[in-house]
Amino acid sequence: MSDLIVPVPEPDNETHVDFLLNGRVRLLQPEGGYRAAIDPVFLAAITAAGDGERVLDVGTGTGAAALCLAVRVPGAVVVGLEQRADACAFARRNAALSGVAERVTVVEGDLLAPPDALGTAGFDRVMMNPPYLKAGAASVPPDGWKAAANVEGAAGLADWVRFADRMLKPRGTLTMVHRADRIDDILHALHGRFGGLVLVPLWPKPGVESKRLLLVARKGGRAPARLTAGVTVHKAEGGYSPAAERILRDAEALTI
Repeated sequence: MSDLIVPVPEPDNETHVDFLLNGRVRLLQPEGGYRAAIDPVFLAAITAAGDGERVLDVGTGTGAAALCLAVRVPGAVVVGLEQRADACAFARRNAALSGVAERVTVVEGDLLAPPDALGTAGFDRVMMNPPYLKAGAASVPPDGWKAAANVEGAAGLADWVRFADRMLKPRGTLTMVHRADRIDDILHALHGRFGGLVLVPLWPKPGVESKRLLLVARKGGRAPARLTAGVTVHKAEGGYSPAAERILRDAEALTI
């Protein structure tokens, strides 16, 4: 367990409470199922929302990324889309526990058949943490929640990107966290829809190749792609790097 995700005594035998952003986000999660780690915190940090902007968090789960963004940007309005009814219930409760329920709405629905409540082309930003593994490329966890979070189902990566394109206003921005070894699939999915791509590798520690990356892309953008220096998450001797601490503990934005 990360020292930035601090467990406290469970309120019952089936749930567990974690704290993110040094306690500013309280996250109630299923004890035996999928539990959010640091990826959604980095995703929220690179989503450069401003006051008054509407942000859609696709596959919000228990709400980790949505809540971290809402806490960091008090003027942003966040909508989380989640297919699982149980996850929606957790996310709504977590929004209340974190004191941002008035600005975070959770909508139950499938990105392949979007609920009418979302409309179209109404969001300034879309952020997403899609399942990292292709369907059929890995064993599916027996827990349904873990399976949905880790392995693509009916919706593949290209479907997630098409949905983001549909939901964004013209020139709106997509942010994503994904596995570095899926870069070919990511570029293919973005082609013809998004441009101005900025890639931000997350280096586990100095001298170790990146396994995760963050990306920012603009709907209809034409600027050339950029590969940044990225963020080194851990120090060589262990523990989080100062840059990671500022993001994970102090709710600092990840500027590009």
